[in-house]
Amino acid sequence: MSIIILGIESSCDDTSAAVIKDGFLLSNVVDGQAVHESYGGVVPELASRAHQQNIVPVVHEALKRAGISKDELSAVAFTRGPGLMGSLLVGVSFAKGFSRSLGIPMIDVNHLTGHVLAHFIKVENEENIQPDFPFLCLLVSGGNSQIILVRAYNDMEILGQTIDDAAGEAIDKCSKVMGLGYPGGPIIDKLARQGNPKAFCFSKPHIPGLDYSFSGLKTSFLYSLRDWIKEDPNFIEHHKTDLAASLEATIVDILMDKLRKAARQYNIKEVAVAGGVSANNGLRNAFREHAEKYGWKIFIPKFSYTTDNAAMIAITGYFKYQDKDFCPMEAPAYSRVTLK
Repeated sequence: MSIIILGIESSCDDTSAAVIKDGFLLSNVVDGQAVHESYGGVVPELASRAHQQNIVPVVHEALKRAGISKDELSAVAFTRGPGLMGSLLVGVSFAKGFSRSLGIPMIDVNHLTGHVLAHFIKVENEENIQPDFPFLCLLVSGGNSQIILVRAYNDMEILGQTIDDAAGEAIDKCSKVMGLGYPGGPIIDKLARQGNPKAFCFSKPHIPGLDYSFSGLKTSFLYSLRDWIKEDPNFIEHHKTDLAASLEATIVDILMDKLRKAARQYNIKEVAVAGGVSANNGLRNAFREHAEKYGWKIFIPKFSYTTDNAAMIAITGYFKYQDKDFCPMEAPAYSRVTLK
């Protein structure tokens, strides 16, 4: 009998639902929230309200596109955390009601685990190349920067992580300082393609081991801009492409330096990247360069799997379903946790 999983993702400001059948993706619907743009960041209360409005039509659309009726579902998988508590509660509550009404199991998914396992989503009539265990995964997003040793879908170890700001957070904050808008990642990425990555130098942290730090870079960027603007009030407008390219190059260099160390230390050649920042063109190019230089076998996700999406939740649920790793009805959402 086929295993058909409905996945639900509502950890931040994207409401998403997806259907996976026997490991193959049938649908992946994502509804964003433009309301946050004017605030320069996600407003938790507005996010949770929007999830309440979006979740029923998004789930309906996912089932419709998949050609699956709710009665055919084997289980419902949902993001239990980490994330914004109000947003998570909408998805968790919906999953509990859906599960109870249909008499099917619930499967709780760690959002970060989902990002890592997005590399195992398969689509009919596509190549579907997947990493072999063990592999390294660089998980980079607005809230996380981690190097993860993945021994199995349910056996992951964090080798290094940020001790302060995440890479995506640093990009967003620097974009805001430049007055470029929110979210900063896509804006910086687009501008960086037109600029000189060696135009400006910003400080890089000296953190032992495999941990990251981006707060010093953010401060260096801010103070440098302040000094340059004193001499030229229109400095940002005159140099924004070079500023974006130099910022991006510095962050990518910091990320790849620790990843190289981890690959050498654990003698692993299979290396993946995941999370929202994995959509960044500079980071993707760095992965391709490292593959050629160091003999890595690299895995870069489709753009649709980089940001928050329910396909990654559904594929994680598919693996857990096979182990009968189900979630009790009383399980609460959690806003903070690393990886489990």
